[in-house]
Amino acid sequence: MFLNGVRSWFRLFIILSFIVVIYALLVWSRISAYSIAPTMEPQDFSNLPWYEIPIYYLYDYFSHGTICLLFAFTTAGLVYEFAPKNWFIRYMRSSRLSSYILGAAFAPLFTVCSCTMIPIFAGILYSGAGIGPAITFLLMAPAANVLTILVTGEFISWDVAGARFFASLVTALFAGIIISRTAFGKKVEEEKRVGLPQDTSNVEEQSISLDERLVSALRFGGFLAKQILPYFIVGLIVVGYVTAYTPEELVEGYLTGVRGVLLASVIGGPLYTPTLVEVVLGRSLLSLGMSKAALLSWLMGQPYDIPNMMATSKVVGWKVVLSYAAIAWACSVSFGTLYGVITSSL
Repeated sequence: MFLNGVRSWFRLFIILSFIVVIYALLVWSRISAYSIAPTMEPQDFSNLPWYEIPIYYLYDYFSHGTICLLFAFTTAGLVYEFAPKNWFIRYMRSSRLSSYILGAAFAPLFTVCSCTMIPIFAGILYSGAGIGPAITFLLMAPAANVLTILVTGEFISWDVAGARFFASLVTALFAGIIISRTAFGKKVEEEKRVGLPQDTSNVEEQSISLDERLVSALRFGGFLAKQILPYFIVGLIVVGYVTAYTPEELVEGYLTGVRGVLLASVIGGPLYTPTLVEVVLGRSLLSLGMSKAALLSWLMGQPYDIPNMMATSKVVGWKVVLSYAAIAWACSVSFGTLYGVITSSL
């Protein structure tokens, strides 16, 4: 009995130390301004042989983004294990409008990029949240979290930052509500809720030791990693080639007017741009003559990039993914154009 107690406490110490280190590294990266996004420029890839591009692109990403990925998968496991299932089942239902507001309000607290939001989104969905509020959470977090809005305001302008937040909020709510009403959305929701208690008035946490629950949380995070990362890596390879071979003159010379909004929605969406990098890159494009309307469309593209869609498809399937991608793209074009008309910035 004594040895079992010592073993349990030792395991608890190791796991808690691991979690503390991961969260400390994320905080340190924010305080020290360490880049958690790739740092190589498009011309760095275009000068490489075609077979070396994915190697360098993946190395560049994972040498900086591993901290965020560890944070995301660990957080997903902790959410799945410790978040009260009855809370998600009761307050994050697709049938409640307040659930969508809650998902949209909760999302901006997570200052990570679209791809690292996927494990957290999956953890929430597996915990009993409805597909609609979960999609709202997934789309809102990367496009309009606290950090991206602050940086957008400081680096570009606060009118663009405000427009970005409002447009992202409407898009996330719109996509979540629509998908929750589809047959395939309802099917995914039912599949993820298999095994969860249905009587939310009588849900109690099982009497399991803390170290066992933490092990369960990390195992769930590992399960999501094995499910998501292979598709995420394939998506990064595709984007590596797009980054290397997209002509600069296409970006620098055609990002004005309605045509510019359409082009920005295509480049800013499928072409993966890590969180905060899209702000810096957008500012550079703005200085080269890109219109603010096209810039807004560009900034709204984060939730439907290629790695995001490929990885999310393993959680909810392609019908859901293509649906929210189409809605997000249409909204990015609509809000970009509307902003341009209202502010005379087309």
